[in-house]
Amino acid sequence: MTIQLSNVSLRTDKGQVLSDINLTFESGSINILLGMRGIASGKTSLLRAIAGLEMSHTGSVLFDKVDITKLSVQMRNVAFVHQQFINYTHLTVRENIGSPLYVAKLSADDVKSKVDAIAKQLNIDSCLERFPSELSGGQLQRTALARALVKDARVILLDEPLLNLDYKLREALRYEIRDLLKKTDTIAVYATNDPNEALALGGKVFLLDEGKLIQEGEVSNVYREPFNIKAARILNDPEINLFKGLINENEVVFGSELYFPKSSRFSKLKMGQYTFGIKPSHLSLLPSHDDDFEFSMHVELAEISGAETFLHIANRHLNFLVHLPGVHAYKIDAPIKIYLPILKMFVFDEAKHAIMFPINVPLPA
Repeated sequence: MTIQLSNVSLRTDKGQVLSDINLTFESGSINILLGMRGIASGKTSLLRAIAGLEMSHTGSVLFDKVDITKLSVQMRNVAFVHQQFINYTHLTVRENIGSPLYVAKLSADDVKSKVDAIAKQLNIDSCLERFPSELSGGQLQRTALARALVKDARVILLDEPLLNLDYKLREALRYEIRDLLKKTDTIAVYATNDPNEALALGGKVFLLDEGKLIQEGEVSNVYREPFNIKAARILNDPEINLFKGLINENEVVFGSELYFPKSSRFSKLKMGQYTFGIKPSHLSLLPSHDDDFEFSMHVELAEISGAETFLHIANRHLNFLVHLPGVHAYKIDAPIKIYLPILKMFVFDEAKHAIMFPINVPLPA
């Protein structure tokens, strides 16, 4: 099966929500709709257009090359998992999961067999006789997910389904969802604003920004080679550090005082203004290569989060966020030296397109 969206646009009283979206999803694929935190990207509207819940868009939605744009949601055989834990409070977990099968008029034995199997896969088989009020957040979301998966829908749409869970549970469930979806021929479309979730799920990613599709491809490829600055910002959490620089005949200059010799890595670039980028995790407190450039800066803030430290540092010319493993305590305004690895820098031209990418960068664990 394939799903094709052709020139799908949607305008509401809030403005342009979707702008000429053209994309294709293949049978058995995991597809990630990824947008930036805090900015409306159109992810949910796109899911609703596929499901038949949003009928006011222009353009076409095709299932297996058949135009189903005007078909109601009941006619599309689509399952939708919302970010809220939507379960029937008066039904047990077993009854919640089995509800779409009863609607489809399956026999009681078939319903029981299917419910038992999916509940075991999602580790909620011990909860089948409980009511939603007796479940934890993770069990509630597993129940909602099981109800969507049990109906063997051709398409499953997931709208930030782990958003309301704590970090550890989100991390565990994203891998469970990935492994479950890989075992089916279902087309899965998963909306999120968490780049780490997109990387963990794998598959193909579609970067959306203010209703526009700005890049698509295998998530690992897009992570390593974003098309432009916007794509680099969307697919990095914490967000990529960006700073202006000038390449002249012999040097790379930041501000009016910070410069380093023009290395062989930049030798093919024309002289002129560029934007440079570096991931927060690629800045370090110790040099790792002869080409690493040393900056003298001061600490503005040290945020400790679990076993990680997010260090905000600055000088007269630059502001950086540094992502460090482990717990590091720093006093405000304390001097610090930071090392920028030349081999791991992005370079963007004046049109904001990426023209140089980091070398040999693994995906985050």
